[in-house]
Amino acid sequence: MKAENKPIEVIIVGAGSRSMNYASYALKHPEQLKVVGVVDPNPLRRAHTAERYGLAEDMLFADVESLVARPRLADAAINGTLDAQHVSTSLPLLHKGYDLLLEKPIGIAEDEVLELHRTAHAYGRKVMICHVLRYAPFYVELKRELEAGTIGEILHIQTEENVDFHHMATAFVRGKFANKERGGSSFLMQKCCHDLDLITWFQSKVRPVKVSSYGGRSYFRDSRAPQGSGTRCLADCEIEENCVYSAKKLYVEQPLWPVYVWPRYLDGVRLSDEEKLESLRTDNPFGRCVWKCDNDIVDHQAVMLEFENGSTAVHNLVGGAAKACRTLHITGTKGEIYGVLEEGFFVVRHPHLREGGVYSEHRVNIPVSRDMHGGGDHRLVEDFVRVVRGDTSAQFSTSLEHSIVGHLVGFRADASMESGNSLHMDWNSLAKSN
Repeated sequence: MKAENKPIEVIIVGAGSRSMNYASYALKHPEQLKVVGVVDPNPLRRAHTAERYGLAEDMLFADVESLVARPRLADAAINGTLDAQHVSTSLPLLHKGYDLLLEKPIGIAEDEVLELHRTAHAYGRKVMICHVLRYAPFYVELKRELEAGTIGEILHIQTEENVDFHHMATAFVRGKFANKERGGSSFLMQKCCHDLDLITWFQSKVRPVKVSSYGGRSYFRDSRAPQGSGTRCLADCEIEENCVYSAKKLYVEQPLWPVYVWPRYLDGVRLSDEEKLESLRTDNPFGRCVWKCDNDIVDHQAVMLEFENGSTAVHNLVGGAAKACRTLHITGTKGEIYGVLEEGFFVVRHPHLREGGVYSEHRVNIPVSRDMHGGGDHRLVEDFVRVVRGDTSAQFSTSLEHSIVGHLVGFRADASMESGNSLHMDWNSLAKSN
């Protein structure tokens, strides 16, 4: 067990926005966490991270291979690399003796996720997945209600994630997650492995045994392009002025998603409006018409689950909504819970026959944090510190052991959607493969 009066020392692997957000916990709580190194192929990112955390030159690495060629230099690593790199960069870290905080999704395929699980188990490493919603106060309080038996035994769970139109257009039509070969993950696994994880967490005492899924790319395709649309918003489009997907409106006038849209934004480079417009007019991929991109992922998908006790769940993923939100409706034998994460409260209802009504309800208010993911990010890092220290009070809620269940559901859901068949989950076989 690491001494509690010393901070956990970590190395950032992949100095992108997510890992840097987790690592910033060290700036607020230096007595708990200390960043001592960084791995990133971009020299500007390495230099920026070194300046922010006061890192020595010999603690800056261009790749994981250079890091693991040295003796173990820290207690743990925060891995925020791209989806397709998660497993390939994590395996050598585990071999070298680093515990790991790994951004979701764990990996991009079932077999590599299982390989990571086997390796972590073989080397006795602590791996925690960044399913931050388990640490968001909204879901923590909701889980407490479920475990207290407030609504009885769960019969059905219905969840939905609505991805708003500008996020959909930016990340999943024009951006790096729009094409599975380029981005690695499906729409479901990139956006909703959180939600599938929550469903399996709510039902943590029983396992899902059957998965079906349906979906498709129905809207963001050439055949749906409005009359007058061009190939680029600012080059040859006749309807740009009235189009909600206008690159000028979204990325210059608003301006939204600068980390995605503007090259080297994370390196501190800032463009003038004139430079932005010229970039979108010419070679910037975010200046393309949303109906004429190289996207091949679905824009809507439904996942249906059956659990071993006969209970069921449905998750809906919808891209292109006016307002982004996560909703849920859980029905039990004694009542129900309904809520929307972004609204900061959920409602518990029970059947109640009385004069003037047939049910009673009470509202559970949850302060909505301005932090990402409902306030869960830094709560997760705080627990990771406890885990690495060997603190028995740590929740370790998103351990690899726990988090892998929702991932396997997601991979099977995508396979079901592609094949048109309902798929069974044989947990005995999966356990043997582990």
